[in-house]
Amino acid sequence: MACGGAASVDEYKAAFVYVGPADDGGWSQAHDVGRQYLVEQTGIQTEYTALVPEDATEFRTVAEAYIEQGYNIIFGTTFGYIDAMAEMAEEYPDVIFLHCSGYLNNDTNFANYFGKMYQPRYLSGLAAGAMTDSNKIGYVAAFPIPEVIRGINAFAAGVNEVNPDATVEVVWTFTWFGPEAETQAANALLETGADVLAQHQDSTATGLAAEAAGAKWISYNTAYGKDSAPEAFVTAPVWDWGPYYVDIVESIIDGTFSTESYWGGMETGLVSLYDLSSDVPSDIATLIGEKTDAIIDGTLEVEIVEEEFISNVIGTVNP
Repeated sequence: MACGGAASVDEYKAAFVYVGPADDGGWSQAHDVGRQYLVEQTGIQTEYTALVPEDATEFRTVAEAYIEQGYNIIFGTTFGYIDAMAEMAEEYPDVIFLHCSGYLNNDTNFANYFGKMYQPRYLSGLAAGAMTDSNKIGYVAAFPIPEVIRGINAFAAGVNEVNPDATVEVVWTFTWFGPEAETQAANALLETGADVLAQHQDSTATGLAAEAAGAKWISYNTAYGKDSAPEAFVTAPVWDWGPYYVDIVESIIDGTFSTESYWGGMETGLVSLYDLSSDVPSDIATLIGEKTDAIIDGTLEVEIVEEEFISNVIGTVNP
């Protein structure tokens, strides 16, 4: 294995497994852009399989097919692959398994990685709180797991900081990538009077619904949404996976790889807030810039709340 000493990039092949389409404009596309960057920077051979459900049998079928083809680094890029990856790491000790958004690892060949997305989520809440006229903000969210709940709370904290009268109402879709369900949730929120929508979803459906209703939209994952709904788009908390993928693969190749959990913040560049639209008030844009600098230099810690919703959130963490 690579962790035993330096090797050559030609000794490794990396496979990526995505829960959504590689061109979803969101989560899976962000990872695929990172995969392409990895290839450009290292020359490693890669391949990917998209639309693999969060099902142990489905994941195992895909991953074992790659292993049979000589792939010895497997990236699983959604939370629901966690148990299958943990089991397979024990069964295939010469393959390195890297799981995104999970919490399990072992001492040899199974690690997890993620980012502090709640940091730019808080910043996007500052923009949302300033943009609403109705003081009703809607949030289309996938699953009530800690990752999603802490993001909603961080966003709502930002909203409350600039607009204590505003509320954030959450509708759960129970899918990461489900444009129809996302559209239905977005329209339900718009019908309550929400004039700003945010999301923890992988498609641009929420933005399209916002644009059709003349509302504003905080996107997520990538900035590709600005082209799908340009009049609604305000900003987006975004991922940049490429540099991390380069670092972790190079550590495998040079023998310095370890299975410690990685959780990168804004100071690493893994997560950030995309450029603000021109209709964000200038004083709020200045405030967001100041808060960004404070997060990066460590003088501002965004609070993590995962057990329940904070006071200005309408909804339940146990639907």
